[in-house]
Amino acid sequence: MIFTRDDRAGEGKLSSRLGLVTEAVEATEGMDLYAYLVAQLSKGGKADYVIVDEAQFLAPEQIDQLARIVDDLDMDVFAFGITTDFRTKLFPGSQRLIELADRIEQLQVEALCWCGARATHNARTVDGEMVVEGEQVVVGDVNRPAEEIGYEVLCRRHHRKRMTSAAALSPDVLPVNHPL
Repeated sequence: MIFTRDDRAGEGKLSSRLGLVTEAVEATEGMDLYAYLVAQLSKGGKADYVIVDEAQFLAPEQIDQLARIVDDLDMDVFAFGITTDFRTKLFPGSQRLIELADRIEQLQVEALCWCGARATHNARTVDGEMVVEGEQVVVGDVNRPAEEIGYEVLCRRHHRKRMTSAAALSPDVLPVNHPL
């Protein structure tokens, strides 16, 4: 069983940055994930384990339901997502995952900031400019950061300085005093 929430590919889709897409169950607000899975199994459906992508967007109650799947149905749940938002604040779903997870692993694939350092923060851009205020969840895409709303991964230093790759190339931040 695959659940997702607010994937960039659209409702009920799980996508990768490489362009791979598969069908998934959209975990809508207020949906009881445990009850949904039990209903599917009761109808003869099969599930060996549960995958949840964009888990940061789930409500804390839905994370509790995932824990119940593990405990009551003896089924593994693999949840994937980011921990913090563009303001460096924990998503409520991520916080609850950290509180309840049997095991937390950082994936080996490391994102890099434009400077080459390990990217640990997500920057939201609006019309190419980094913002640090606004709604916690706004769906955008890291593959198209120049669009109206985009996201770029940055190291902590450049997130603090609000310096995206576009800002780094700006003549305003060049270390020399030379007109281009």
